Amino acid sequence: MQYWFATSTEEFTPTEMLEQAKAAERAGFDGLGTSDHFAPWFPDGEATQAWVYLGALGQATQSMIGTGVTPIVHHYHPGVVAQAFMSLEELYPGRVFLGVGSGEAVNETPLGMDWPPYEEQRARLETGLEAITRLWSGETVTMDAGWFKLKDAKLWTRAKTRPKLYVSAFGPQSAQVAARYGDGLWTLGDPDQAPEIVEAYREACDEYGREPGEIIFHAGFAWAGNDRAAIEGARRWKPTQLPEVYVEDIADQEDMQRRADVQMSDEQFAREGFLISSDPDEHVERIREMQRAGATVICLQLIGRADPFGSIRTYGERVLPALRSSAVGA
Repeated sequence: MQYWFATSTEEFTPTEMLEQAKAAERAGFDGLGTSDHFAPWFPDGEATQAWVYLGALGQATQSMIGTGVTPIVHHYHPGVVAQAFMSLEELYPGRVFLGVGSGEAVNETPLGMDWPPYEEQRARLETGLEAITRLWSGETVTMDAGWFKLKDAKLWTRAKTRPKLYVSAFGPQSAQVAARYGDGLWTLGDPDQAPEIVEAYREACDEYGREPGEIIFHAGFAWAGNDRAAIEGARRWKPTQLPEVYVEDIADQEDMQRRADVQMSDEQFAREGFLISSDPDEHVERIREMQRAGATVICLQLIGRADPFGSIRTYGERVLPALRSSAVGA
């Protein structure tokens, strides 16, 4: 079992993220990820360019580094994604992973895209993954996917190894895409919903004759001296718990906040979605639930401004040691 730490491009500057990640590595996290968004979920957020940050992160740390996840349905050309992450792999051999997904409307519509229905999103994701994996394999690729083209394209600079590729899936259909192209599955850490997705992924791996890879569960976390402070510091992340924002044309940040406040209380957000509590033991138990649901990696994204470094310190001193000192289900 691995425990990764992820920074939030939507909430913190690159300078802040770099200091958080260095603290997380010292605290004992096994890998260092980052979100990859062009626009934040909330009106007063940040929008750090994730790949620029990763270049600095690799120099400042020794852990695995990568995105969770990079959208490839519009604003990133798959050829450029392949080139960027192969370059990172050459810089930091054996340490780089690329998490990919179809993204969300808040990510793509600011750059001029009319947000497509799910079936088109999935088709774009598949063709993008085909391009990336073929380029990483050393092929010279010509293809017309409609939304992007490649003409006699190849990667002139290639590392000795290729980055790991983890594919995001929130349902069984997307899990099939992960099985076909990925080195693992990336999904939300909901113990009630995730097992169905994991099972679909494993079944699809059997169909494609591939061994299942990492099963990565993703969840936001925040700690503070009391529950109210932790929740207040992170509550603007509530829209990320709405399933519709991942597939529907919902890009207005104020609208997302209104929808979230109508559909869930702050307590539901803290207790049923992300891990937001002043009690380290509650964090431990919630993470154990994810492990029992089939995860091999738990990726914990730091959210909220109540006490970011206190959150990292608490995980290093209380949460990670407790998780590692006992077997799952103990």
